[in-house]
Amino acid sequence: MCGITGFTNSIDNSNAVLDRMMDRIKHRGPDAEGKYIDDGIALGHRRLSIIDISSQGDQPIFNEDKSLVIVFNGEIYNYMEIREKLVESGHIFRTNTDTEVLLHGYEEYGTDLLNMLRGMFAFVIWDKNKRELFGARDFFGIKPLYYAVMGGSFMFGSEIKSFLEHPDFKKELNTNVLENYLTFQYSPTSETFFKNVYKLPSAHYFILKNGKFQAKRYWDVKFSENNSHTLDEWVDKISDTFHDSVKAHKIADVEVGSFLSSGVDSSYVASVADVDKTFTVGFGDDEKYNEIGWAKNFSKAIGKENTSRVISPDDYWKNLSMIQYHMDEPLADPSAIALYFVCNIASEKLKVVLSGEGADEIFGGYNVYSDPDGTIYDKLPRAIKRGVADIAERLPARRGVNFFVRKGRDVEERFIGNAYMFSPADRKSLLKIKTDAPEPSEITAKFYRKVRNKDDVTKMQYLDLHMWLAGDILLKADKMSMANSLELRVPFLDKEIMSLAEKIPTEYRVTHSKDTDETKYITKYAMRLSAKKDTPPQTAKTATKKKLGFPVPIRVWLKEDKYYNTVRKVFESDDSEKFFHTEKLVKLLDDHRNGKADNSRKIWTVFIFLVWYDVYFNKNGEY
Repeated sequence: MCGITGFTNSIDNSNAVLDRMMDRIKHRGPDAEGKYIDDGIALGHRRLSIIDISSQGDQPIFNEDKSLVIVFNGEIYNYMEIREKLVESGHIFRTNTDTEVLLHGYEEYGTDLLNMLRGMFAFVIWDKNKRELFGARDFFGIKPLYYAVMGGSFMFGSEIKSFLEHPDFKKELNTNVLENYLTFQYSPTSETFFKNVYKLPSAHYFILKNGKFQAKRYWDVKFSENNSHTLDEWVDKISDTFHDSVKAHKIADVEVGSFLSSGVDSSYVASVADVDKTFTVGFGDDEKYNEIGWAKNFSKAIGKENTSRVISPDDYWKNLSMIQYHMDEPLADPSAIALYFVCNIASEKLKVVLSGEGADEIFGGYNVYSDPDGTIYDKLPRAIKRGVADIAERLPARRGVNFFVRKGRDVEERFIGNAYMFSPADRKSLLKIKTDAPEPSEITAKFYRKVRNKDDVTKMQYLDLHMWLAGDILLKADKMSMANSLELRVPFLDKEIMSLAEKIPTEYRVTHSKDTDETKYITKYAMRLSAKKDTPPQTAKTATKKKLGFPVPIRVWLKEDKYYNTVRKVFESDDSEKFFHTEKLVKLLDDHRNGKADNSRKIWTVFIFLVWYDVYFNKNGEY
């Protein structure tokens, strides 16, 4: 795992600039650094040594005649298989790294190499003879890759903050993204919070030549049910494929550990991986917010050491600026901060951890997936449900109200992912500024079109796999682990697992039947049965336990004087006045404190943006 950065070379002091850009991402690779500069390109690399931990693995790496040079962030789990084929074709290797396999693989296969890979990756290759830059990002977007074109320079990197050191970089807030963030809780398109800075989407590659940039998708999820297998056969297939994936994800020349919450995903990973160490965090003593006791008992049952930490409210709040610095863009997911802390305690003992991200998107695990046609209310005429939804949308946010809103809307209208903060009308009412931000449905439409003939569960999964997964789940996983110089691997997000899961019938992903004890599992049905099969008998109840996923008591804290006043001060600040009608922000906060509505997530969304804005626009990316 590493960090990469660079730019097309059209400046006089490229060496000094590249050094500063690399220093910005030193946390991604504290073990070594390397760079390559010629009259066309400047490539920088920071290394966290995982495979071939000798200096032979240092980057950049060249091919035999040094016409190609690569910098790479990630891990390729099947690199030895590809290497054997390349050696047979006459390629000569000087290292034992997966990086060099990518370089020779591109030389041999071109873009066809990408679909041969199994792993997580973001890399760029400079062809000195063609004066062409090639870059690619992995299938799910596990590893980030940003780019910008400013002042005649093309910049790229693992983190946007490295661009701040380039003389051509112009820092401007992208207000269109701000408005959409207020709905999604993350930046939902390829645009970022910085004008003219973009994310290369997952499963895409780009080619830059003669100043012309072209990006192309090379892979996609293709849901196509296979009804020729029984449920038991699917359970066995999931087990076999997951065991294989975990084995691949454990390849390393250093120790590998595992995160552990109380849910089935991380428990399944920890059980199958057979690692020696697991890691957990929680808040206070309330079991709603603390999974430590459960995780310790589970670890003991499987014979592993568990390291845990209780995060105090003060620990949580005092680190917000630092965490938003590492995030690059505001992310209003409260669990991101909890993830930072569990990465922190893991990094004190090892360099690599396994985690359970991706299982919900791949196997159908979110509770909202069990919502379509699952109640008596669904049998009512569509016109009645739409009328009730219109009324419900105008009511204060309370538990149960959103049920009627959801039920009165088609999935394409109501579902934008697992977070829906401010409606388009509410966000425009809150903002002072005018933007050209598209409606949420315009953003999601291109994904829904690709699965327009599928059932609602599949539609929601497809959307989450392309938006929520990369925009929220994997963003925080990468940035929080790398902030601690820790490599986080996600064995559920494996191309072979996705190839299997996309064929599983919907009834085995999400089931509403409750005829037997076995069918009480509603979401991730087949996967849960697989986990139950593979989990020791004394821990098998994990297959039915509701996942908390490092929950954070934000709604409770915002009612306490100390944190209420902290947020109110920010809501009434000069920065807030630039963008928002601050009296409306204070009303959201007061209504929450007085129990009139649970506005905690809306408050947090705005608050985190203002914390991030202070770091990047008042303090120039310092914390």
